[in-house]
Amino acid sequence: MPPPEAASPNPMLQLSVHSLPAAGASAVQRTRLGRLKMLLIWAVCAAPVVASYLSYYVIKPQGRTNHGTLITPPKPMTAEAGLSFTNLQGQAVTPQALQGQWLLVSVAGGACDAACERQLYLQRQLREALGRDKDRVDRVWLIPDQAEVRPALLPALAQAWTLRVDASRLSQWLQPDVGQTLSSHLYLVDPRGDWMMRFPADADPARVKKDLMRLLKANESWDEAGR
Repeated sequence: MPPPEAASPNPMLQLSVHSLPAAGASAVQRTRLGRLKMLLIWAVCAAPVVASYLSYYVIKPQGRTNHGTLITPPKPMTAEAGLSFTNLQGQAVTPQALQGQWLLVSVAGGACDAACERQLYLQRQLREALGRDKDRVDRVWLIPDQAEVRPALLPALAQAWTLRVDASRLSQWLQPDVGQTLSSHLYLVDPRGDWMMRFPADADPARVKKDLMRLLKANESWDEAGR
């Protein structure tokens, strides 16, 4: 009598056995995924800033020239660099208080001679010429001495920052062109507080305005009026 055939195994019991993942594998994957998400978020946030600067600094149509001199790399206005300001009432103003707006900066002693008055007038006219974009730009007059400001100048400075600053600290942040003094130029500071452009002595107002308009246009997607 032939031996009985071996019983077929129950198909419900035919299970595949797989190796289990290492204990820390899922945690490592989650960490990597989290880092990747953070990098993507950073890239999305930084893209408008990077694109606007590239469009101005790098992607330049042939034959286009800036009237102002680009400062490379830009120089930050920070308390860590030793910069501190006081207003005409002697109250402290931190560098952070000036951030969040474009700053059109002039430098001159408090006595403010005729050249200083012309610079302050040009500064005010340039801001007004920006039209609806003027609220994205603040005027700043930095005074590197303790000379008294004439009362006759104050009405025109009502909408400007008029700040005293230590001369030696200021000279470590802003620098004039060769053969010029700090008071010879207007300086442009971006909303992050970085000095990034110096306009020439006896600058052409029309060309300064054109530089300002190009910069404001390039950055309008992320830079809004007000702080």
